[in-house]
Amino acid sequence: MPLLEPDPEALRPGTAREPAPDRVTDRSAGGTPEPLRSELTALLGADKVLWKISDLVRYASDASPYRFLPRVVLVPEDLDDVSAILSYAHGKSRSVVFRAAGTSLNGQAQGEDILVDVRRHWTGVEVLDDGARARILPGTTVMRANATLARYGRLLGPDPASAIACTLGGVVANNASGMTAGTTRNSYRTLASLTFVLPSGTVVDTADPAADEELAHAEPELCAGLLELKAEIEADAELTARIRAKYTIKNTNGYRLDAFLDGATPVQILRGLMVGSEGTFGFISEVVFDTLPLDRRTSSALLFFPSLTAAAAAVPRFNEAGAIAVELMDGNTLRASVSVPGVPADWAALPRETTALLVEFRAADEAGQAAFERAADTVVAGLDLVRPAASVTNAFTRDAGAIAGYWKARKAFVTAVGGSRPSGTTLITEDFAVPPARLADACAALLELQSRHGFDAAVAGHAAHGNLHFLLAFDAAKPADVARYDAFMQEFCALVVDRFDGSLKAEHATGRNIAPFLEREWGPRATELMWRTKQVIDPAGVLAPRIVLDRDPRAHLRGLKTIPKVEAVADPCIECGFCEPTCPSEDLTTTPRQRIVLRREMMRQRDGSPVESGLLDAYGYDAVDTCAGDSTCKLACPVGIDTGAMMKGFRHRRHTPREERIAALTAKNFRAVEASARLAVAAADTVGDRVGDAPLQAVTRLARKAVRPDLVPEWLPQIPGAAARRLPDTARVRASAVYYPACVNRIFAGPDDGDAGPGLSLAEAVVAVSGRAGKPVWIPEDVTGTCCATIWHSKGYDAGNRIMANRIVEAAWGWTAGGTLPLVVDASSCTLGIAEEVVPYLTEDNRALHRELTVVDSLVWAAEELLPHLTVFRTAGSAVLHPTCSMEHLGDVGQLRALAEACAEEVVIPDDAGCCAFAGDRGMLHKELTDSATAKEAAEVDRRPYDAYLSANRMCEIGMERATGHPYRSALIELEHATRPTLP
Repeated sequence: MPLLEPDPEALRPGTAREPAPDRVTDRSAGGTPEPLRSELTALLGADKVLWKISDLVRYASDASPYRFLPRVVLVPEDLDDVSAILSYAHGKSRSVVFRAAGTSLNGQAQGEDILVDVRRHWTGVEVLDDGARARILPGTTVMRANATLARYGRLLGPDPASAIACTLGGVVANNASGMTAGTTRNSYRTLASLTFVLPSGTVVDTADPAADEELAHAEPELCAGLLELKAEIEADAELTARIRAKYTIKNTNGYRLDAFLDGATPVQILRGLMVGSEGTFGFISEVVFDTLPLDRRTSSALLFFPSLTAAAAAVPRFNEAGAIAVELMDGNTLRASVSVPGVPADWAALPRETTALLVEFRAADEAGQAAFERAADTVVAGLDLVRPAASVTNAFTRDAGAIAGYWKARKAFVTAVGGSRPSGTTLITEDFAVPPARLADACAALLELQSRHGFDAAVAGHAAHGNLHFLLAFDAAKPADVARYDAFMQEFCALVVDRFDGSLKAEHATGRNIAPFLEREWGPRATELMWRTKQVIDPAGVLAPRIVLDRDPRAHLRGLKTIPKVEAVADPCIECGFCEPTCPSEDLTTTPRQRIVLRREMMRQRDGSPVESGLLDAYGYDAVDTCAGDSTCKLACPVGIDTGAMMKGFRHRRHTPREERIAALTAKNFRAVEASARLAVAAADTVGDRVGDAPLQAVTRLARKAVRPDLVPEWLPQIPGAAARRLPDTARVRASAVYYPACVNRIFAGPDDGDAGPGLSLAEAVVAVSGRAGKPVWIPEDVTGTCCATIWHSKGYDAGNRIMANRIVEAAWGWTAGGTLPLVVDASSCTLGIAEEVVPYLTEDNRALHRELTVVDSLVWAAEELLPHLTVFRTAGSAVLHPTCSMEHLGDVGQLRALAEACAEEVVIPDDAGCCAFAGDRGMLHKELTDSATAKEAAEVDRRPYDAYLSANRMCEIGMERATGHPYRSALIELEHATRPTLP
């Protein structure tokens, strides 16, 4: 055991608490039972079987209000693995549930036996016919697919609000639609073909001309059963008419019975039935979509009305004018959305009756946009709008920033409203549809029903399509609250079906929540046909039992999850999963959502239970150590939950007083530490040149084993040599800015200049290019020994962090003459550290000093202050960029692109670009984290050569060089090269 191995007990909650009724029981503490574990390991391999209790718990929750513990989690890599899993399940009479993003809202991604993760190894987009079609693997997010298609001026039809996280497999399986899809642009209407695996293991590609012949040979009974059902439905004129009528509005409740009317052959029928089947008919392994034009000219308005009735009355007028989207938000929704960064604060005081419509028109060209705007103006002129807050304009705009803000507020409905719910309450997210002409009545009836049952009344939705969404928050640990929820659901279903003849599920799919009410909407005849369809396709009942079809009238109350209170920073989490695609450790250990889910399970347990102990044993590495701490999860989360901050807090809790004292000592004596680090790097570089990197790697690996892997970095061949001892000479007189070279750039040298050896350092480049632009910078003589404090902040060393945070602010205030000059920082992570992250650790006096500082990232300085005054003499043919996570936090990606576009003819940001997870030295502490985090981006970069590989943070450049084998360097070094009048 390492000398300084952290004690898992430090993270034990240790709070007085009663065990929750839905806690994982002690008998599950050992994880997957035998012989299930060993049999599946022999079948698939150990790396594809997740069996620890922490694995099972982190997959037990999704975005729904339900929680079911799987017996095992499998991670197949290909169709052979999937077929083997289904064959095993058949032979052992076990059940299988497929899960991708886990953003489903009704429990359809949860299973109680074998749960199969079909996200990790199932990503990819192949563009066909110059963008007219796209072949997409099921684990690919909608946002990722659209990023690729945007280059061709195309996009997908479905556009759910969870596009950042939801995957195409789930979108098709649920027939999820979104803001603009309606009934004409959803998966059912825009899917060209799909490939799927039936419960028997038979693989069907609906695009194959021989598919029906092969299916008839492999599955004769299935084919005969489907054709028999088709004939029966078509022979019933009343039923046929009813089915057609049900799909004139949005409807995802039950199976698509119109597939029997639209499909002429068994394969065609299956193609339709798979859409919206929620994993109960097979595994969708590939989809081919017919894409739609990406009309880039957008005009939008957020219009405020005095009431729901007034807003609803305006919807058909905007539909007639050609609006692509008309979104409704009631007063409660508008007020709750102020928790989302960028939403006007004065919305918090909006009157309760206020309702807003977000109306958007999209056109291909100026003429089309102008015509839409004239039509919109005509509609607006006849409306009775109100301006209940100073920020309200009630005007259409083309401004991309304003439009993005409108949509951010709208898309955050679930998490913004849900995030503001009382602590400890479960969140139910429902949606339904009514004929658009009945929208106002439906809104009023829903709000009355919510109020009468004691729920906060709030509604939002896709008004253009009569599709409304609402939330219910209650404590699942209290029987009275559960009974209140049940009573509401009974009345709600009666209201939608009997009064409005609507759809109980418009786009979220049946799942577990509406399954007991399926017959209420469809009637006994159609519902029985759905049961028979399931029997024909999955006679053994292997796939997703109790999802879509469930005869238990109380099924919607089974498995409701409690939400125990956890650390304040994470307590508002509703487990939506929006954070997961941004997380560097997503494919290695855990995601932000899973870190919170695991913590909540600890809080459900009695203190010292076997389950709690098992979770703690794994949590240190799986959650705390392998968190990059980059906080990109905060950017993806609509309510700004920073799970990275929680992990830094846990790192602090694991420190002994001795470790904290040592960390504080390094901060106090950082001048000596910095000099020693530079000497050590120089010595290591010399040793490496003489004997190679292997001995250095061996020595550091031994030290890591002896001390602690999370404290001793491993030597990597990509580590550069030492920086020069002296920084470039500069003068304070006539300086336009104070230039602060980050400590990482004072310790490590810049990249080599090809065969010419050491190239220009970043400090030399910044000084040169600033002077060249007529805006010279000054480097203070006493920068040595100072730091942005991120070293201590990222590791949770609070005392050291506090020392350095106050030191750098006091120094910066002096250097900048009390803030009269900007402070230019040459590493984006250090810019973020000084500008934002040091603030909580400052004294009151130093917070006042900090408010006077103007901290500028070197990218912003170069793009906005220098570039307009520079002449470019030479450009590279192509450049690929790696935007760092700190740039995302600072909003500097645009400036990185601007610099690159000045230096290269072609500039590419990979669609899979994300945090590299090098995170200072974390890439040397846990290189497997960076390997995993950069795998997709590196694969994309390596598909073709580039002339330049650019970023703006030295450690991230090292991480990307390790991942790709290509020498990344700062965009400012490239700018200096491009604008240098003569080259040696």
